[in-house]
Amino acid sequence: MFKMKVGICTLGCKVNIYESEYVEDLLRESGYEIVPFDTIADIYIINTCSVTNESDKKSRKMINQAKRRNNNAIIIVMGCYSQVKSREIDADIILGNKDKSKIVEYIEEYLASQKNITKIYDLGKIQEFEDMEINHFENHTRAFVKIQDGCNAFCSYCIIPYTRGPVRSKKPEDVIREVTNLVNKGYQEIVLTGIHTGRYGIDLEDMNLEKLLKRLVEIPNLYRIRLSSIEINEITDGIMDLIKNSKIIARHFHIPLQSGSDKILKLMNRRYDLDYFKEQIKKIRSIDKDISITTDLIVGFPGEGDQEFEETINTLKELEFTKIHTFPYSARVGTPASTMDNQVNGVVKKERVRQVLDLSKTQEYNFYSKFIGSTFEGIVEVHKDGKVIVLTSNYIPVIVSNQLESNQIIQVKITKIDNNNQIYGKVIDKYS
Repeated sequence: MFKMKVGICTLGCKVNIYESEYVEDLLRESGYEIVPFDTIADIYIINTCSVTNESDKKSRKMINQAKRRNNNAIIIVMGCYSQVKSREIDADIILGNKDKSKIVEYIEEYLASQKNITKIYDLGKIQEFEDMEINHFENHTRAFVKIQDGCNAFCSYCIIPYTRGPVRSKKPEDVIREVTNLVNKGYQEIVLTGIHTGRYGIDLEDMNLEKLLKRLVEIPNLYRIRLSSIEINEITDGIMDLIKNSKIIARHFHIPLQSGSDKILKLMNRRYDLDYFKEQIKKIRSIDKDISITTDLIVGFPGEGDQEFEETINTLKELEFTKIHTFPYSARVGTPASTMDNQVNGVVKKERVRQVLDLSKTQEYNFYSKFIGSTFEGIVEVHKDGKVIVLTSNYIPVIVSNQLESNQIIQVKITKIDNNNQIYGKVIDKYS
């Protein structure tokens, strides 16, 4: 029997990665063959991002690449870019951020009718979480679980509340069942992900992220839970206690700062000031001196002059993040920030990005180098290129020379860090 070949390109966040994995699962179960996106396929699926203008541009580029690769292929575009810019897209099937779970039905409908399909919903009116559950991940040590979708924060620069709709949460019993199934299949690490993960449960009765985590850490044989991202004002005292008392919670937290200037934070409509942010970071680090904290930062936001940027640099130096993921401000039509005065010149933004990236590299080296000679427990991951790393709880990817199988839990001693911040280590002991 002829199997149609499907190539999938995923752009953007971990939620998109999860949803693409889910779509792959559905297609495999229905008899389709998944092939690399850069090969000849009968169907191409582009799961798009729209967080910046550059993301839109990359989405268009991937759509055009697919068309050039096979002019007769079925082109499917879904995700954030298609949710807000569907009229710009020339494709056979266009989906937004709803009904990805019906991908097989839409393909079969198109094959039968040869008529284009467009399904774009007003997500502001959607209240239900679209259930997805994945049975197989390419990475055999780590599995993602999407627990939440949507965002109600409406930061002044961000288009995501418009592309994803309001907060919708997966039922806790469904999360627990999915995590339990993945643990029983041998996955050592579970990554909880969502568009605004810290707001999990606000649409459910008597539920929040803290309560969910307390139930998850009780699952037998679960080795590690990692949060993909969480806002500083959503780390409750109960979550702090859980971090302190349960080694299952990974010792790495990605906490977006976005600006190191109180003036800019207010313009961004972020719901904290620097004093609060710094105090919370101090509390987290008091739990475990080895905790790694990474962050997101936007430079060149409207109104960010030299003084505000200098304040940001000083804040970053004070907080000593392990890594700073830095983005130049990108005006998104329809957001309040796009019409603000004092827009920053592109050349200035580029230079500020460079300065922050240089600082990030220095701080990353400083964090790793203090662990030379230290021993950590971690999970073995064997990459496709043959590289073997041991991923620690505080997200240090330690490269080892040993030939090991994925999914083992071992002890590794960090021996050196090179000029590119690659970390190398020596295997001390093997547990399983």
